Amino acid sequence: MPPDSPTVSVEHLVVERGHRTVLLDVSTSIPAGAVTGLLGPSGSGKTTLMRSIVGTQKVKSGTVTVLGEPAGSKPLRRRVAYVTQDASIYPDLSVKSNVSYFAALCGRSKEDAMAAIDAVGMHDHANQLAGNLSGGQKTRTSLACALVCEPEVLVLDEPTVGLDPVIREELWNHFHDLAAAGKTVLVSSHVMDEADRCDRLLLLREGRFIADDTPGDLRASTGTDNLESAFLHLIRELEKAG
Repeated sequence: MPPDSPTVSVEHLVVERGHRTVLLDVSTSIPAGAVTGLLGPSGSGKTTLMRSIVGTQKVKSGTVTVLGEPAGSKPLRRRVAYVTQDASIYPDLSVKSNVSYFAALCGRSKEDAMAAIDAVGMHDHANQLAGNLSGGQKTRTSLACALVCEPEVLVLDEPTVGLDPVIREELWNHFHDLAAAGKTVLVSSHVMDEADRCDRLLLLREGRFIADDTPGDLRASTGTDNLESAFLHLIRELEKAG
């Protein structure tokens, strides 16, 4: 992949689910070295877009390229990690055993597994059965399972929902550390107060992008003081335009 190429390239993507078109001819590119936020209300198409990027979503038309390869292709299996809204862990194993299992799959050590557990603030729960964890703890354990493989692209579907504010802050700091190390981090959320934590924002509504900008430039272009007001301004402008 050429050095200046975007890590993720989405071109004219159309996705239908059932009889509904969920993504309507969307295009974007996502660079390495930044935390890109995918913001929008529930049902706007965020999860469908993320599934398309990791290659688990059937698409009607358009292309998605990741690290120079078609999304979901075999060469990407150890280079891309996806953390879903529902925890993807084994309930009958401890936190440590879950993360160690994924570490072994990726050729990582037990020390790497513990480092990933520490990174998501689960050190004190390392020996606890995953099935006995709270929802937020399960999410953090899933994140540790993804981080231990040191993926180049990390796709996170609402990873901070329901978490303690202190843990949320620590996780966002970790996302930025990963980006600073050259990783590509895509984080979805429907909570607008998380938008300011991102380097760049993709605002999705009803299957279309209504903004693709930095938080500062988005506020400036809409003449607003906060990003929630900026989002509302964009929606009203679209409604006026028909």
